[in-house]
Amino acid sequence: MGLRRCVLLGLASVASLRRMVVNGDIALLAELEPVAASLLEKHLAATKPWHPHTFVPWSRGEDFEPGYEWDPRESTMSPEVRSALYVNLLTEDNLPYYFRDIERMFGRDGAWTHWTHRWTAEEARHAVAIRDYLTVTRAVDPAALEEGRMAQMCGAQVPEPETATDGLVYVTLQELATRISHRNTGALIEDRAGYDIMRRVAMDENHHFIFYRNMTKAALEIDPSRVVQSIEKEVVGFSMPGEGIPQFDSHAKMIASAGIYDLEVHYEQILKPVVLGFWDLENIEGLTPEAQQSQEKAAKYIAKSARVAERLKQRKEAAAAKAAA
Repeated sequence: MGLRRCVLLGLASVASLRRMVVNGDIALLAELEPVAASLLEKHLAATKPWHPHTFVPWSRGEDFEPGYEWDPRESTMSPEVRSALYVNLLTEDNLPYYFRDIERMFGRDGAWTHWTHRWTAEEARHAVAIRDYLTVTRAVDPAALEEGRMAQMCGAQVPEPETATDGLVYVTLQELATRISHRNTGALIEDRAGYDIMRRVAMDENHHFIFYRNMTKAALEIDPSRVVQSIEKEVVGFSMPGEGIPQFDSHAKMIASAGIYDLEVHYEQILKPVVLGFWDLENIEGLTPEAQQSQEKAAKYIAKSARVAERLKQRKEAAAAKAAA
C-alpha cells in the first residue's frame, strides 16, 4: 500500500472518530467506576507475568538471505492453521486503534484509564510473541505477512461501538471469541512452542473477557434497558474483528472449515453460556417497551443461531462418520 493511500485512510479514520460522540455515558461510567476498580484489582491478582522472549524458539532461527522466497514446505502447518495465525496476528497488530476506541468509550479518568492502559500493555505482548514465533519458524511467508500488517495498520479499520454499553457488550463477546480462536489454533499446532504461545495468549484473553463480562453484568443492574438494547445490537451485528485484513473472507472460511471458529462454536461457547447464561438475557425484568423489543429480537436471533449450530454439528458428525467408514 502506498504512503498516500495510507495517509488518506488515516485521515478518514480521524474524521470518523470525530463523529463518534459519547452520549449519556458519563453518569453510568462514574457509577460503574468502583466496580471497574475492584475488577482491576482482581485481574492484577489473578494474572501472572510472562515474557514473550521465553516462549519463542530462537535456536531454530536463521538469517533470511537476499532474494529469499518462502516455500510452504518449510513448515508442517496446515493452510488452515496458517490462516488462523495470520488473522490472529493482524488482529493483535491493530492494537493502537482498539486502544483509541476503548479510551474514547470509557474515558481517561480513574480506574477506567488504569484498566485501559493495563489491557493495552498485556495485549501488546501477544503480537510480539506470535510474530516472533512465525518469523523464527518460517511458518508463514514473511513478506506476505509484513505486507498484510502494513495494510491492516494503515487501514485502521476496527469495530467502532457507539456507546460505552455497546462497547462493554461487544468487547465481552470479542475477547471471548478471540480466546477461543487462539486456544483452538494452538491445539492444532503440532509444534510445542507454538502450542504454548497460543495457550499463554489465550489465558490473557480469558482474563480480559472476565473483566468485561462482569462489567456488563454490573451495568445491567444499573440500567438494564440500555444494556439490553446494546446486547441486541451487538449480538445481532457481531463479527470477528477482521475488517481491513487482506483476503479476510477466504481466511475466515478456512478457519471455520478447521473448526477453529464457526457459527457452532459461536453459539455453544459464547451466546449460550454468556448471553443466555451469565447475563440471563431472557429473564431480565423492568425494561422499557423499546428494551423489551430488543430483548425479544435478541432471543429470536439466538434461537435461530441455535438451529444453525445444530445443523452444522450434524453435518460435521455425518462427514466424520463418512470419513471413518
